[in-house]
Amino acid sequence: MYILIDFLGAFANLPAAAVVNPTPSNCVVLVDDEASYTNLMSQMLGDNLDCRIVTFTRPLEALRSLRDLNPAVIVTDYFMPQVNGLEFIRRAAPLVPAAAFVLITGHNLSDAEDALARLTALKGFLAKPFGWRRLADEIVRVWPAPTRPPVQRAEASS
Repeated sequence: MYILIDFLGAFANLPAAAVVNPTPSNCVVLVDDEASYTNLMSQMLGDNLDCRIVTFTRPLEALRSLRDLNPAVIVTDYFMPQVNGLEFIRRAAPLVPAAAFVLITGHNLSDAEDALARLTALKGFLAKPFGWRRLADEIVRVWPAPTRPPVQRAEASS
């Protein structure tokens, strides 16, 4: 009996979540239909930010995966097939309410300013072209509290 109690006591100080089901760490999701752009940005961000980068070239596929990914920041292009960036944010925000969104585009969106202002999950906007460093800075800037933003690993020029 004493041996069994001693054996069970060894596990008394372990947190249950660590033993049963650890929470996945926050990640950055990048959604852009241009695969070469997505690949380049994910490589640069992954090499320089201390977090996982998950990419999608199809916004509907991204929507189906968001809940399982635990994203802290979602970066989405505006002009994409299937749905545009605004519609993507409208659909994605209820799925991951703690996530912050950054919209990127190479087009003038002055006609969409009212719609952009109504998206409370939208925390950042970048006009293309921009370098990976600027995107990394924006990701860190909008990273939601209370989770700690990823540390930028390297001091390289964008």
